[in-house]
Amino acid sequence: MSLNAKELIEAMPINFDETQDTSQQSLDKLLSSLSKMPVPVSRLTRMWALGSMQAKVAIAYFAYWMRSGFVSGDDKQRLLNETHLKAAFKLLGGMSYLRGAIMKVGQVIASTPNVAPQEFVEVLGRLQFEAPSMHFSLLREFVHGELHHDPEELFDDFETTAFAAASLGQVHRATLKGLDEKVAIKIQYPNISRTIHEDFKNLKAATFPMRLTRDWDNIQAQFEEICDMLGQETDYEQEAENLRAARLLFTEDEGIIVPQVYPELSTKRILTMSYFDGLHLDEFLTTNPSQALRDEFGRKIVRSSFRIGFRGKMLYGDPHPGNYYFMPDGRLGLIDFGCCRHYNDAEMDYMDSVEQAYLTSREAVYEAIIRATDLTSTDASRQDHMRLGVEYADWVWEPVQQDGPFDFANQEYFTRGVAIFSELIKKRYTRSKPINTWLTRNVYGIRAILARLGACIDFGEIYREEARVTKPKK
Repeated sequence: MSLNAKELIEAMPINFDETQDTSQQSLDKLLSSLSKMPVPVSRLTRMWALGSMQAKVAIAYFAYWMRSGFVSGDDKQRLLNETHLKAAFKLLGGMSYLRGAIMKVGQVIASTPNVAPQEFVEVLGRLQFEAPSMHFSLLREFVHGELHHDPEELFDDFETTAFAAASLGQVHRATLKGLDEKVAIKIQYPNISRTIHEDFKNLKAATFPMRLTRDWDNIQAQFEEICDMLGQETDYEQEAENLRAARLLFTEDEGIIVPQVYPELSTKRILTMSYFDGLHLDEFLTTNPSQALRDEFGRKIVRSSFRIGFRGKMLYGDPHPGNYYFMPDGRLGLIDFGCCRHYNDAEMDYMDSVEQAYLTSREAVYEAIIRATDLTSTDASRQDHMRLGVEYADWVWEPVQQDGPFDFANQEYFTRGVAIFSELIKKRYTRSKPINTWLTRNVYGIRAILARLGACIDFGEIYREEARVTKPKK
């Protein structure tokens, strides 16, 4: 047997699929078993594991299709729900094993309303906070290599079990040595940066036929932008700088807080910062909060996003439920500033032109969309591309332009936005400025959270306050 084949077989995750057991106990067992396995790095290994995961999901639905012809009514729906659940477990196991960019996809599915069946959302939601963490023996060795001491020597009360683990790393609680101050230590999985580049090599290989189209150069630029976006999240020194910059944007009375960084206990792959004791979104919603409290947190989420963008000239690129803490005293905690884009002058000028277009006329909006998508060709699809581009832009600006509060609890709004974007992708209308990749992630992330929160807020008023623009006269 060749070395590569032997490595592939040894690297494959445990065969969780044989039991067909989707209980909480089996799920915990799966995640515990995966915690002892290193993240696979080889491009071939990751391609094989991803293909295996896709095949298992396809087989699950093929089995449903075969069996569904012999049942009807409620039994058919029950069988479909069970298939969704089993497929979600297969995805959870595969994504937890691969981590990195593949797990990011699962996080997006779990945090976006009305995109996947509820069974997928509930199971893949574990990827936000409860991915399999690195075994402590591996972690101790990694910390020692970065900080030249074991974690117990650097901190008091270092918790050996991670309280949060996700796609790129895990987080442990501890107390600063000799001080009664809790900190969160974010520790990166070894070699995770390399896996991102290998995954994108696989993605480029999968899209090889598109090299023959006129859109390939633009698609390649967007691939590189996404790869850079994820790659930035593995640079904890840059994240520390982002945290320091964001902390300066908010005053104490605004109720929006960003962790303090402890540089002497941080490196490029370890980040020590102040600890927030709050609830994530799903935990917060189980407390049955009042509508007034939902709205107040919704306003803080929106204000923080616009403040970081307009005054900090930085885009908070990863707004998912795991990155917000709902504090008992009403404050909103923001964490995870690894995925942030610092705008250059050309990008600020582009975004300002889009803003001015919506303050001016429909003709100006059309011109802004042409600029955004490079719609300079005269082929047959141009008119349809423009139609969808206008629909998407109008959807984005709808909450800004509405007078008074906008009800994000109305699922029709978010569902419509997903449908428009899905049609753009389906028709391969993908030509766009690379910065739009970041903006789209931010737009859908923020609005997905507002939808789950059920917030009803004056979105436009907050936008105008932070952008410092005047509402146009009708």
